[in-house]
Amino acid sequence: MSPRPAPAQSRRTLLVGAGVTCAAMLTGCTTYDADGGVTAPAPSSASGTAAAASGGGTAAAVAALATTAEVPEGGGKIIDGKNIVITQPAAGTFKAFSAVCTHQGCIVSTVADGTIDCPCHGSKFSVKDGSVVNGPATRPLPPVAIKVEGTSIVQG
Repeated sequence: MSPRPAPAQSRRTLLVGAGVTCAAMLTGCTTYDADGGVTAPAPSSASGTAAAASGGGTAAAVAALATTAEVPEGGGKIIDGKNIVITQPAAGTFKAFSAVCTHQGCIVSTVADGTIDCPCHGSKFSVKDGSVVNGPATRPLPPVAIKVEGTSIVQG
């Protein structure tokens, strides 16, 4: 006699649990895209992932990082507590990068004159693509996936 397969509900519960566990482990990780464009959204919370995976409703609303009005054209805004800097290199085009300097890990402090500036050793990065404009940093700021929803900018 062959073993009886596990009921579908148990498999579903197992998969949801595995998804929640993975989401919890990945919380705080950032989704990167080599060209700075938007990539597939990363899970924002374990509860939102569980709700979406279980089919029990929509995922929890994602809090906005900033509004489009808060990010000046040709400049940017550093998001406190998130280690993200959002820029608007051209009207209506928004980019986001890690706010952690690739030289020695300081948090960038200002966005001015087309550059994202690190206060520790003077590295400057382009608001257009995060590339190094002035060292000592030798690597660009890694891009962070964002999307614009109406006037809100959310991680995704």
